[in-house]
Amino acid sequence: MRRFQHGESSASPPTPESGEVVDFQDLETFAAYTHAFDHVGIMGTFVYPDCRRQGVSSALFAASFAAARDKGYEKIFTFVQGDNDVALSTYLSQGFQVIGTAKKQAKFQGNYIDENLIEEFL
Repeated sequence: MRRFQHGESSASPPTPESGEVVDFQDLETFAAYTHAFDHVGIMGTFVYPDCRRQGVSSALFAASFAAARDKGYEKIFTFVQGDNDVALSTYLSQGFQVIGTAKKQAKFQGNYIDENLIEEFL
């Protein structure tokens, strides 16, 4: 598996046909320090840019929603960078709703970026 740093790309991008990883979703318990959040999962998603708009994320979400239900999650919560309209649109198309904004939540190369707070009830 190739690993990429933020902003790094490859001259020969992976493809689903190549057998290389082109996407992933991480789903874990929202907070391990208390059982009050055991019903909430937190999700992260990545789809390699050249593999977007090919139905990859729809398959990811279907599998992750099923896994979330199997783990007993009733809700999935996540953050989407305020400047990432494509990601936000993808999450909204899967039923997520924007519930707020965390101001200056992320910082890249000295620049602050707001984060959209979003959730989906299963």
